[in-house]
Amino acid sequence: MHFRGLDLNLLVALDALIAEKNISRTGEQIHLSQSATSGVLARLREYFNDELLVPVGRKMMLTPLAEELAEPVRMLLRQAEGIIHRNPEFVPSESVREFRIIMSDYVATVLMSRAMPMLEKQAPNVSIRIETGGRRDALERGEADLVILPEQYLLAGHPKEELFSDQFACLVCAKARAVGKSLSMKTYLNQGHVVVRFGENHDLPGFEQRILEAAGIHRKIAAVVSSFALVPQLVMGTTRIATIHRRLATYYARHFPLRVVKPPVEFSPMKEEMQWHTYREADPGLRWLRNVFRSAISAPVK
Repeated sequence: MHFRGLDLNLLVALDALIAEKNISRTGEQIHLSQSATSGVLARLREYFNDELLVPVGRKMMLTPLAEELAEPVRMLLRQAEGIIHRNPEFVPSESVREFRIIMSDYVATVLMSRAMPMLEKQAPNVSIRIETGGRRDALERGEADLVILPEQYLLAGHPKEELFSDQFACLVCAKARAVGKSLSMKTYLNQGHVVVRFGENHDLPGFEQRILEAAGIHRKIAAVVSSFALVPQLVMGTTRIATIHRRLATYYARHFPLRVVKPPVEFSPMKEEMQWHTYREADPGLRWLRNVFRSAISAPVK
């Protein structure tokens, strides 16, 4: 389809160029060589009679027109995607669809360990691509079909539903003599802690740290990691404590020589919610996937 000589496929490239502001990264995203991507940019510049991207020092910056085009181009592509996926039915056993999902490694562990057997049984040819460090605007950029995040991190204006809530618990080595059946505040403060922080420099505190600091409680940090998957290895065989989500702590205690104890601090529960783009509201495949996730997380642990 063409509009005044513009191939709408070029809008996919324009959307990526606006987001990345880099020809090489855009080429990787849309699966074109650097030279081919440069050619696409040249065609877009000719069509809009505007440079769109201009070099400023070592970076590329958007022109005012490119900034103005960003939102309408993005919305047009999302609407088109919604039309493509507006199928009359979705047959899991016959589908070969790939679902792109953003979730933390914590959610991936406690949810997908239960959901994958269900998915394999119901839809053996469906594939799941999980991104644990996806962009916050991934839904609007069309880079994810579904996000599962704490409610406070979701975008406004798109449908959502609660998947589960979770409390916090302390994870300790099964042989740790310093910690009995209960954990006193004195022991909690005296022992070293394994904490999970996020961001490139590990400077973004976890949910539990913000609550502790707001209450004036400062732990002795023994180790900082950027992934929940590394917590068990740093707690086993030590006197260290990790304050993490109860579902995750329980999962680790089933598979490692660890045990779960109640923290000496009251934490408010954290809700994990599923969110999808407004234009995907009628997507039968997403409705099926959300139902599988709801069934998986509520099923009793075997």
